[in-house]
Amino acid sequence: MSVVTRARPTGTPTETSGARRPASVRRRGTAREVKRASANALWGVVSIIVFVCSVFPVYWMLNTSFKPNADVISPTPQWWPENFTLRNYVTVLFEPARPDRANFGSSFMVSLAVTGLTLLICLVFAFIGAIAVSRFKFRGRRQYIIALLVIQMIPGEALMFTIFGMVDSWRLLNTIIGLTIVYLAGVLPFTIWMLRGFVAGVPADLEEAAMIDGCTRTQAFWKVTFPLLAPGLISTGVFAFIQAWNEFLMALIIMQSPGSYTLPIWLRAFQQATQATNWAAIMAGSTLLALPVVIFFLFVQGRMTGGLVSGAVKG
Repeated sequence: MSVVTRARPTGTPTETSGARRPASVRRRGTAREVKRASANALWGVVSIIVFVCSVFPVYWMLNTSFKPNADVISPTPQWWPENFTLRNYVTVLFEPARPDRANFGSSFMVSLAVTGLTLLICLVFAFIGAIAVSRFKFRGRRQYIIALLVIQMIPGEALMFTIFGMVDSWRLLNTIIGLTIVYLAGVLPFTIWMLRGFVAGVPADLEEAAMIDGCTRTQAFWKVTFPLLAPGLISTGVFAFIQAWNEFLMALIIMQSPGSYTLPIWLRAFQQATQATNWAAIMAGSTLLALPVVIFFLFVQGRMTGGLVSGAVKG
């Protein structure tokens, strides 16, 4: 009885299976890879274009702030400051635009005080409100959530006369407290809605597990739940900071005295109707106005990312 032995194919299994693949299958795989690479390249080009379009206004603002005003209004654009000067920053920092206007220092302190109060109070009340609507059942809860959305649909311009009348009746015109109250009324509904999503995304079972391990309810909340909510608090804090720092209309209505101007109102003084507008000084002031927002975001972005995993390792 003879035994027939078949020779095993040489080479690795991958090479063998690859050699046996039909040519049409290999062509389809190659075409798919080429198509995917082309799509990635196209999206890369689109991303670069969007990035350039987003960054170019900021670059042009910086570029203009270092030019003399004569070069700014020249019909020939200059892509970099050929006649570099810091005179525009000296003008906005130490020379008021008009004698009856406030200077940069006083306006900066007013904006800093209003923004700081708005940010602190907003985070406290928004955090409490988000916990209430996410973790507790109470009568009118659904109507309260809907009201938060409806309030956001009402434009602030439609309420400015009513707001002015209320603040005036409270004798809070030209005061930091009056403007802070107005900002809180505009920012709180959206921040509560944002934080509600973060709170709802943290399972309550984590607190129960910590309580089983011996923590009290308060300890379980601060050691387990609160670190997981840190990114939400920082995100809403960035939103509240930007809204309060850059707001113009309500500050224009409520802060009517030159000594109580915020920075956006102070910047408007450089645009004059009877004289040529100093656009170079306006760009320098805009740069100074945007700088605190950039610094604040750079300061909190690391904590925003680190807070995503901090709750998983603390307990």
